[in-house]
Amino acid sequence: MIGYLGPSGTFSQLAAIEYTKEKKEALKEFPTIYALIQAVESGCIDSAIVPIENSIEGSVNVTLDTLAFDVDLFIIDEYVLKITQNLLVKPGASQNDIKTIISHPQGIGQCSKMLNRDFPDAEIVFAASTAEAGKTVAEGDKSTAVIASENCAKLYGLDILMPDCSDERNNFTRFVIISKKQCTKVTEQDKTSIVFTLDDKPGSLYRALSHFEKSEINLLKIQSRPLKKELGKYIFFVDIEGNIDNPTIYFALDALKASTSFYKFLGSYKRQL
Repeated sequence: MIGYLGPSGTFSQLAAIEYTKEKKEALKEFPTIYALIQAVESGCIDSAIVPIENSIEGSVNVTLDTLAFDVDLFIIDEYVLKITQNLLVKPGASQNDIKTIISHPQGIGQCSKMLNRDFPDAEIVFAASTAEAGKTVAEGDKSTAVIASENCAKLYGLDILMPDCSDERNNFTRFVIISKKQCTKVTEQDKTSIVFTLDDKPGSLYRALSHFEKSEINLLKIQSRPLKKELGKYIFFVDIEGNIDNPTIYFALDALKASTSFYKFLGSYKRQL
Protein backbone atom coordinates (compact mmCIF):
# COMPACT_ATOMS: atom_id res chain seq x y z
CA MET A 1 0.00 0.00 0.00
CA ILE A 2 1.26 3.46 -0.91
CA GLY A 3 0.15 6.66 0.79
CA TYR A 4 -0.33 10.14 -0.60
CA LEU A 5 -1.32 13.61 0.59
CA GLY A 6 -5.11 13.92 0.47
CA PRO A 7 -7.90 14.65 0.22
CA SER A 8 -9.07 13.54 -3.21
CA GLY A 9 -8.26 16.07 -5.92
CA THR A 10 -4.70 16.99 -4.89
CA PHE A 11 -1.76 16.90 -7.26
CA SER A 12 -0.28 14.36 -4.86
CA GLN A 13 -3.22 12.04 -5.52
CA LEU A 14 -2.76 12.52 -9.28
CA ALA A 15 0.95 11.70 -8.94
CA ALA A 16 0.10 8.59 -6.88
CA ILE A 17 -2.44 7.41 -9.46
CA GLU A 18 -0.04 7.91 -12.36
CA TYR A 19 2.93 6.37 -10.53
CA THR A 20 1.01 3.23 -9.54
CA LYS A 21 -0.83 2.86 -12.84
CA GLU A 22 1.04 -0.33 -13.75
CA LYS A 23 2.04 -1.39 -10.24
CA LYS A 24 -1.45 -2.32 -9.00
CA GLU A 25 -0.81 -0.93 -5.50
CA ALA A 26 -3.61 0.15 -3.18
CA LEU A 27 -3.67 3.86 -2.30
CA LYS A 28 -4.39 5.52 1.03
CA GLU A 29 -4.70 9.23 1.71
CA PHE A 30 -3.31 11.19 4.69
CA PRO A 31 -4.12 14.73 5.86
CA THR A 32 -0.54 16.09 6.07
CA ILE A 33 2.89 15.33 4.67
CA TYR A 34 4.21 14.76 8.19
CA ALA A 35 1.46 12.23 8.98
CA LEU A 36 2.09 10.53 5.64
CA ILE A 37 5.82 10.07 6.28
CA GLN A 38 5.21 8.96 9.86
CA ALA A 39 2.79 6.30 8.57
CA VAL A 40 5.68 4.71 6.67
CA GLU A 41 7.92 4.91 9.74
CA SER A 42 5.29 3.19 11.91
CA GLY A 43 4.60 0.47 9.33
CA CYS A 44 1.01 1.58 8.72
CA ILE A 45 1.76 1.67 4.98
CA ASP A 46 4.56 0.18 2.88
CA SER A 47 5.61 3.38 1.13
CA ALA A 48 4.54 6.95 0.40
CA ILE A 49 4.80 9.38 -2.48
CA VAL A 50 5.61 12.87 -1.20
CA PRO A 51 6.36 16.17 -2.96
CA ILE A 52 9.94 17.31 -2.42
CA GLU A 53 10.62 20.02 -5.02
CA ASN A 54 8.79 22.32 -7.43
CA SER A 55 10.43 23.94 -10.44
CA ILE A 56 8.97 27.36 -9.54
CA GLU A 57 8.70 27.43 -5.74
CA GLY A 58 11.70 25.23 -4.90
CA SER A 59 11.95 22.64 -2.14
CA VAL A 60 9.05 21.41 -0.02
CA ASN A 61 10.58 22.10 3.37
CA VAL A 62 8.35 19.87 5.51
CA THR A 63 9.41 16.86 3.42
CA LEU A 64 13.11 17.69 3.74
CA ASP A 65 12.93 18.39 7.47
CA THR A 66 10.92 15.27 8.30
CA LEU A 67 13.26 12.99 6.35
CA ALA A 68 16.30 14.59 8.00
CA PHE A 69 15.19 14.92 11.62
CA ASP A 70 12.26 12.67 12.41
CA VAL A 71 12.46 9.31 10.62
CA ASP A 72 14.88 6.68 9.35
CA LEU A 73 13.56 6.05 5.86
CA PHE A 74 14.98 5.76 2.35
CA ILE A 75 14.12 7.36 -0.97
CA ILE A 76 13.63 4.45 -3.38
CA ASP A 77 12.30 6.20 -6.48
CA GLU A 78 11.11 9.53 -7.84
CA TYR A 79 8.31 10.73 -10.10
CA VAL A 80 8.00 14.06 -11.93
CA LEU A 81 4.51 15.47 -12.51
CA LYS A 82 3.60 18.32 -14.88
CA ILE A 83 1.61 20.84 -12.85
CA THR A 84 -1.19 22.79 -14.51
CA GLN A 85 -2.80 25.28 -12.14
CA ASN A 86 -6.26 26.69 -12.84
CA LEU A 87 -8.42 29.31 -11.17
CA LEU A 88 -11.67 27.54 -10.24
CA VAL A 89 -14.96 29.14 -9.20
CA LYS A 90 -18.53 28.16 -8.44
CA PRO A 91 -20.67 27.80 -11.58
CA GLY A 92 -21.76 31.21 -12.85
CA ALA A 93 -19.15 33.22 -10.93
CA SER A 94 -17.20 35.91 -12.80
CA GLN A 95 -13.84 37.57 -12.20
CA ASN A 96 -15.56 40.59 -10.67
CA ASP A 97 -17.24 38.37 -8.06
CA ILE A 98 -13.96 37.14 -6.59
CA LYS A 99 -13.00 38.64 -3.23
CA THR A 100 -11.01 35.73 -1.74
CA ILE A 101 -8.61 33.25 -3.35
CA ILE A 102 -7.62 30.13 -1.46
CA SER A 103 -5.03 27.42 -2.21
CA HIS A 104 -2.00 25.56 -0.91
CA PRO A 105 1.00 27.93 -0.43
CA GLN A 106 2.75 26.28 -3.40
CA GLY A 107 -0.25 26.99 -5.63
CA ILE A 108 -0.39 30.62 -4.50
CA GLY A 109 3.35 31.02 -5.10
CA GLN A 110 3.18 29.46 -8.55
CA CYS A 111 0.52 31.98 -9.63
CA SER A 112 1.74 35.10 -7.82
CA LYS A 113 2.10 37.24 -10.97
CA MET A 114 -1.43 36.42 -12.10
CA LEU A 115 -2.81 37.20 -8.66
CA ASN A 116 -1.01 40.54 -8.52
CA ARG A 117 -2.12 41.46 -12.03
CA ASP A 118 -5.75 40.30 -12.03
CA PHE A 119 -6.72 40.22 -8.34
CA PRO A 120 -4.65 42.88 -6.55
CA ASP A 121 -7.32 43.49 -3.89
CA ALA A 122 -8.34 39.89 -3.25
CA GLU A 123 -7.70 38.30 0.14
CA ILE A 124 -5.25 35.39 -0.15
CA VAL A 125 -5.93 32.42 2.14
CA PHE A 126 -3.65 29.39 2.55
CA ALA A 127 -5.00 25.86 2.84
CA ALA A 128 -3.42 22.52 3.75
CA SER A 129 -4.06 21.23 0.21
CA THR A 130 -5.55 22.40 -3.08
CA ALA A 131 -8.31 19.81 -2.71
CA GLU A 132 -9.27 21.10 0.75
CA ALA A 133 -9.40 24.58 -0.74
CA GLY A 134 -11.58 23.30 -3.60
CA LYS A 135 -14.05 21.81 -1.14
CA THR A 136 -14.20 25.13 0.73
CA VAL A 137 -15.02 27.00 -2.47
CA ALA A 138 -17.67 24.45 -3.48
CA GLU A 139 -19.39 24.86 -0.10
CA GLY A 140 -19.19 28.68 -0.12
CA ASP A 141 -20.58 31.49 -2.25
CA LYS A 142 -19.40 32.94 -5.56
CA SER A 143 -16.97 35.36 -3.93
CA THR A 144 -14.29 32.71 -3.30
CA ALA A 145 -12.03 31.04 -5.87
CA VAL A 146 -9.38 28.33 -5.66
CA ILE A 147 -6.14 27.65 -7.51
CA ALA A 148 -6.12 23.92 -8.18
CA SER A 149 -6.11 21.13 -10.77
CA GLU A 150 -8.66 20.33 -13.45
CA ASN A 151 -9.34 17.12 -11.52
CA CYS A 152 -10.31 19.22 -8.49
CA ALA A 153 -12.81 21.12 -10.66
CA LYS A 154 -14.44 17.87 -11.76
CA LEU A 155 -14.48 16.48 -8.24
CA TYR A 156 -16.23 19.46 -6.64
CA GLY A 157 -18.32 20.68 -9.58
CA LEU A 158 -16.41 23.92 -10.15
CA ASP A 159 -15.90 25.95 -13.32
CA ILE A 160 -12.45 26.77 -14.70
CA LEU A 161 -12.42 30.57 -14.87
CA MET A 162 -8.74 30.89 -15.84
CA PRO A 163 -7.06 27.75 -17.24
CA ASP A 164 -3.32 27.13 -17.00
CA CYS A 165 -2.69 30.27 -14.92
CA SER A 166 0.77 29.45 -13.53
CA ASP A 167 3.37 32.17 -13.91
CA GLU A 168 5.57 29.71 -15.80
CA ARG A 169 4.31 27.08 -18.22
CA ASN A 170 7.18 24.72 -17.39
CA ASN A 171 5.81 23.92 -13.95
CA PHE A 172 6.84 20.52 -12.59
CA THR A 173 6.81 18.93 -9.14
CA ARG A 174 9.27 16.22 -8.23
CA PHE A 175 7.87 13.56 -5.90
CA VAL A 176 9.93 10.95 -4.07
CA ILE A 177 8.80 7.51 -2.98
CA ILE A 178 9.97 6.61 0.52
CA SER A 179 10.19 3.25 2.26
CA LYS A 180 11.81 1.49 5.20
CA LYS A 181 13.87 -0.63 2.81
CA GLN A 182 16.37 1.01 0.50
CA CYS A 183 16.36 0.43 -3.25
CA THR A 184 18.78 -2.31 -4.34
CA LYS A 185 18.39 -1.90 -8.10
CA VAL A 186 21.28 -0.27 -9.93
CA THR A 187 20.83 1.50 -13.28
CA GLU A 188 22.91 3.80 -15.45
CA GLN A 189 20.66 6.75 -14.52
CA ASP A 190 20.83 6.69 -10.72
CA LYS A 191 21.17 9.50 -8.24
CA THR A 192 22.09 9.41 -4.56
CA SER A 193 20.65 11.68 -1.85
CA ILE A 194 22.36 12.50 1.44
CA VAL A 195 22.01 15.01 4.25
CA PHE A 196 24.71 16.29 6.61
CA THR A 197 25.84 19.04 8.96
CA LEU A 198 29.31 20.53 9.38
CA ASP A 199 31.37 22.11 12.11
CA ASP A 200 31.31 25.90 12.05
CA LYS A 201 34.80 26.39 10.65
CA PRO A 202 36.13 28.36 7.66
CA GLY A 203 36.10 26.31 4.47
CA SER A 204 34.21 23.34 5.94
CA LEU A 205 31.59 23.22 3.17
CA TYR A 206 34.26 23.65 0.49
CA ARG A 207 36.27 20.76 1.92
CA ALA A 208 33.17 18.56 2.16
CA LEU A 209 32.16 19.13 -1.44
CA SER A 210 35.74 18.73 -2.66
CA HIS A 211 35.37 14.96 -2.20
CA PHE A 212 33.00 14.98 -5.16
CA GLU A 213 35.27 17.15 -7.30
CA LYS A 214 38.30 14.95 -6.63
CA SER A 215 36.34 11.84 -7.64
CA GLU A 216 34.72 13.57 -10.65
CA ILE A 217 31.23 13.06 -9.25
CA ASN A 218 28.54 15.34 -10.64
CA LEU A 219 26.72 17.41 -8.00
CA LEU A 220 23.05 17.63 -9.03
CA LYS A 221 21.63 19.71 -6.19
CA ILE A 222 22.54 21.29 -2.87
CA GLN A 223 19.96 22.77 -0.51
CA SER A 224 20.49 24.23 2.96
CA ARG A 225 17.91 24.33 5.74
CA PRO A 226 18.08 25.74 9.28
CA LEU A 227 19.25 23.16 11.80
CA LYS A 228 16.50 24.46 14.14
CA LYS A 229 18.54 23.92 17.30
CA GLU A 230 20.55 27.13 16.98
CA LEU A 231 20.33 30.31 14.90
CA GLY A 232 22.89 30.38 12.08
CA LYS A 233 23.39 26.59 11.98
CA TYR A 234 22.42 24.73 8.81
CA ILE A 235 21.88 21.24 7.46
CA PHE A 236 22.71 20.44 3.82
CA PHE A 237 20.73 18.24 1.43
CA VAL A 238 22.77 17.01 -1.52
CA ASP A 239 21.93 14.98 -4.63
CA ILE A 240 24.77 13.50 -6.67
CA GLU A 241 24.88 11.52 -9.87
CA GLY A 242 25.44 7.77 -9.43
CA ASN A 243 24.69 4.89 -7.08
CA ILE A 244 26.33 4.14 -3.73
CA ASP A 245 27.10 0.62 -5.04
CA ASN A 246 29.63 2.28 -7.34
CA PRO A 247 33.00 2.11 -5.49
CA THR A 248 33.86 5.68 -6.52
CA ILE A 249 30.60 6.96 -5.00
CA TYR A 250 30.93 4.77 -1.92
CA PHE A 251 34.44 5.91 -1.01
CA ALA A 252 33.69 9.57 -1.74
CA LEU A 253 30.69 9.43 0.60
CA ASP A 254 32.74 7.59 3.20
CA ALA A 255 35.35 10.36 3.09
CA LEU A 256 32.63 13.01 3.27
CA LYS A 257 31.03 11.30 6.27
CA ALA A 258 34.33 11.50 8.17
CA SER A 259 34.35 15.29 7.79
CA THR A 260 30.77 15.89 8.96
CA SER A 261 29.25 16.27 12.40
CA PHE A 262 26.04 14.56 11.27
CA TYR A 263 25.47 12.42 8.17
CA LYS A 264 22.49 10.48 6.82
CA PHE A 265 22.23 8.42 3.65
CA LEU A 266 18.77 8.93 2.13
CA GLY A 267 19.05 6.49 -0.75
CA SER A 268 20.23 5.66 -4.27
CA TYR A 269 17.50 5.36 -6.89
CA LYS A 270 16.74 5.87 -10.58
CA ARG A 271 16.64 9.55 -11.52
CA GLN A 272 13.92 11.17 -13.61
CA LEU A 273 15.63 14.58 -13.74
